[in-house]
Formats: sequence, structure tokens, C-alpha cells
Amino acid sequence: MSRTVRFAEAGGPEVLKFVDESVRAPGPGEVRITVKAIGLNRAESMWRTDQYIEPVRFPAGLGYEAAGIVDAVGEGVADFAAGDEVNVIPSFSMNQYFTYGESIVVPDYAVVRHPESLSFAEAASVWMMFVTAYGALIEDAKVGAGDYVVVPAASSSVGLAAIQIANYAGATSIALTRHAGKKQQLLDAGAAHVVVTDETDLVDEIMRITGGKGARVAFDPVGGPNFAKLISALSFQGIAFLYGALDERATTLPVLEMIAKVISVKAHNIWLTSGDPERRKAAVEYVLKGLESGALKPVIDRTFTFEEMVDAHRYLETNGQFGKIVVTV
Repeated sequence: MSRTVRFAEAGGPEVLKFVDESVRAPGPGEVRITVKAIGLNRAESMWRTDQYIEPVRFPAGLGYEAAGIVDAVGEGVADFAAGDEVNVIPSFSMNQYFTYGESIVVPDYAVVRHPESLSFAEAASVWMMFVTAYGALIEDAKVGAGDYVVVPAASSSVGLAAIQIANYAGATSIALTRHAGKKQQLLDAGAAHVVVTDETDLVDEIMRITGGKGARVAFDPVGGPNFAKLISALSFQGIAFLYGALDERATTLPVLEMIAKVISVKAHNIWLTSGDPERRKAAVEYVLKGLESGALKPVIDRTFTFEEMVDAHRYLETNGQFGKIVVTV
């Protein structure tokens, strides 16, 4: 038997329940993993409230990331065997697979070998954050030396990953935060510049930092009415990526300014990268190389035990974390 987290209706963290389930055998192309750590993501909070990019089928499981040890493989799985230490990379629907459990079954294409330099907790934290940022900044925008990259909600796990990847690529990162208390933390985390938006006009400050040219890229999980300010802070032919909707208000666009500056606004999610075998392979190699060199580093805000999963989700929704929330099993 394995304890699994399930929920039968949409709602707050209290809808999450522990269920004892029989451990099933992996089918063709599947891998069964004894879980040691689980990375939490905002997507899972949205999934729990049935406000994600696809509707939930109840009763539901949840979870995109995990690290652990293979204990069985299904027919046709050639790259992994029992005893291998592995991670799970987000590349599936939570209506089909999930990671909140003591024993989980996932497709083999979602499994990657565990980086030797990382603990299980660290490894459970890295794939959503780094592959999401990689897909937009490296695969699509191809940022490099001379580019400025604006990162709103910079203290989130993906925000911190974007700072690291921008730096790794030779670009200059500009972190945005509402709270002055996080400024030094963001500088210590590698941000070249930090703009405290509750104290400073972000457009004026970004223009000052960039010598009046504006930033080439904005990588935004927030949206809402302030998204128009990001457009104003971009350079000619700049790119604004939207990969979240933390601000539930309508996202407004300054259309004439966008036309004048030939701005591109792109929706982004991890599936563009992790859903394609060749892109996924390139992303994994990029992240592993960055981890090995020390240019990319996991940032864990807090860990909870598996028994504290409900509390972990409550903490996730405070938006006060600096980095990743991880649950150990």
C-alpha cells in the first residue's frame, strides 16, 4: 500500500486528503518510483481549485515534480532499472499522472537521471523552475550579452531560475519585487539590478538602468493591469512573455505603444519544451551543465514533511516564499 494525496472537489488546502492505495505495476513505457521528495508549484494550487489550464477530473491526484528511486519498470523501458536514482520532469497532464504519493507511476519520458551533486530535496526543486525559464529565455528569445531581462515576481522559484539563466547566458537581469525586504536577498541571489515597485516607478527605473533603451525581454507570471508598464519598459522589438496569472484582474495591453515599438507578447508554458522529445533533451542537458558548473543552483525556501502537505499548500498560497517549497517523504 502507498499513501497518496487526492482531492474529490475543488477548494482550499483542506480538500487534500491522504488515501491508502494499492501500489500498481507500471504499464508499458512507465516507471514506478519510491518518492523521497516532492517539489511544489503554483500550478498545483491552481489545479486544486480547478482554475488551471485544463479542467480537473475528480477524484484527482496532483503534482508535477519528484525525486526518488526506481523500484520497477514497465515493458519497453530500456533507460532505467530498479535502484536508479531519478527525478520527474513536468511533461504530463495531472489527469493522467501525479507525484504526490509515497509510490508513483509516471511515463518514462518524464524521468531523468538524478544529478549527483544534488540531494533529493534539491533535485525535486529544479526542473519546473529551470526548464520553464530556459524555454522562454534561451530556446525562444535567445538572450545573450547586451540583453536586459526583466523578471517580475523575482523571488518565486521560476523568477530566481530566470535570474540565474539570464546571468548564465551573459544577459543582465533586472528583478522586480514589491517588498524592499527582499531586495538584498535578490541581489545575493544574482540579480544585477533590483527594482522595488512599491517604492519606485518601474518604467523610469528600467529606462535608467538600460540607458533609455528599455529591456529586450520581460518574463512575467503576474499579468493584470500593471502588465502595460512592462510593455512601456521594453525596447524596440522587445518581447514580453506571460507564463502565469497571479493577478486575477484583467491584463491590459497598450496597443498603440505595442504597434509603435513592434512589441511581441507571447504566452508561455513548460510544455513547449518538455512536451517535445528533442527540446526536452536539450533543456535537460542545458540545466545539467549549469548545475555541474555551479551557474544554476536550487533555491529552497522551506521544507515540509509529507504529513504536512496541507500546511505546505497553505504556505504556498501566502506568496511569501523566496524560492521553492519542497515536501520530503
